[in-house]
Parts: sequence; C-alpha cells; structure tokens
Amino acid sequence: MIENKTVLAIIPARGGSKGVPRKNIRDVAGKPLIGWTIEEAKKSGYIDRLVVSTDDQEIADIAIQAGGEVPFLRPANLARDDSPGIAPVINILTTSGFEYDLVVLLQPTSPLRTVEDIDGAIAFMVNRKANACVSVVEPDKSPYWMYSVDGAGHLVSLLEGDYACRQDIPPVYALNGAVYVAEVGWLLKKQSFVSDETLAYTMPKDRSIDIDTEVDLAISNIILSGGLK
Repeated sequence: MIENKTVLAIIPARGGSKGVPRKNIRDVAGKPLIGWTIEEAKKSGYIDRLVVSTDDQEIADIAIQAGGEVPFLRPANLARDDSPGIAPVINILTTSGFEYDLVVLLQPTSPLRTVEDIDGAIAFMVNRKANACVSVVEPDKSPYWMYSVDGAGHLVSLLEGDYACRQDIPPVYALNGAVYVAEVGWLLKKQSFVSDETLAYTMPKDRSIDIDTEVDLAISNIILSGGLK
C-alpha cells in the first residue's frame, strides 16, 4: 500500500514463447527466469499482492515454488502470439474479483530490474498524482541517426534534424518493458498503460535488458552470475 492505495502486481508468463522457447522458466544464474522478478517484487514495500498470469501448468508450478501466486490458469485464447500484452492484466482485473487501486505489470523478461526500480516507479506516479507510469531507457542508437530505404535504395531520415554530434541530439526514450503502473479504473477505460497521460520513469541501461533472444538470455546469465562487475 502507498498513500492508502492498495497495489496488485501481475507477472505475465505464457508458455508459448517462440523466439526463446520456454524462456520464462529457463535457467538464469541458477534460478528460473521468472524467479528473478518474483524475488524482487516480493521485496516491495508497496505491493500488497503478487500474482502470476500463465496458461501453462509447469510455469504455474515453478512460479508457486518461487513464491508467486497463481489464482487460476489464463485462458488459451489470451496466450497466443498475437494476444495483446495488456490481455492478461485485463483478464485478472475483470475476472478475479480482486479489488485494488493500482496495478503493476512486471514482465519476467526483465531480470535485471530491482525492487528500487519497481517501488521507484510506483512512488513516482503516486507522488505526481498521475494515472500511469512506465519505465523507459535512453536507447543506444538515436532515431535521429536512423533511416528507412526508399524504392531506389536511397537512405531516408526517419526524423528531421541535422545533428553532427551526439551531444546535440535531443534526448529520446524507449520503453524497456520492466515496470508498468496504472490506476485500475483508468487502465480499464484506456486498455493500455501508454497514453499522453503516462509518466516516464527512467531506468539505467545496465538494468534495462528485455530478453527477446538467446543472446539477451546469455548476457543476463553472465551479469546475474557476477561475470560482469
């Protein structure tokens, strides 16, 4: 609870990942990937209840062993490759009977995210009296130095602006997938954490890896095993 607002955290973990098969329960530095997120979320000073949304019984069993709660299995039609990322959150909020003021989405693919990041984003939103907040990071490559290619093979700048030095480029931010927070009533109306009302909570690059490939998984394993200091 924070300022008399109750907080529900949801960890979505479907079983059908294709890019990195079974990634949510793959071993990373001695524990299942999902275990890193459960462990940090349970340290939170604000989260009142932590649940895992999954369609997969093996993931459910492992999540429970790691200290998570799985109130029910997610319907298969909400766990397809084309299912919106917001689907498991809306499913929990509308079918569980839970009544909370705030909801926090914590993807298990962000194992480097810490409890300081989680509670920092929650407090940032509440203290600013905002409806939503998501974590972001400054990307390694700015879109001001990115191009599309036209039919004749020519480079076409994505954004207007001629910047010779990196220091002159306007700062830009990308969602890092680590923390999403919103007022429950607002989220049910918007059906998205991201809108023109959403605050940006900036996180450092070294905690912003979002596992989408085997390389991401290997890098996270090295960092969490203490291989990089």
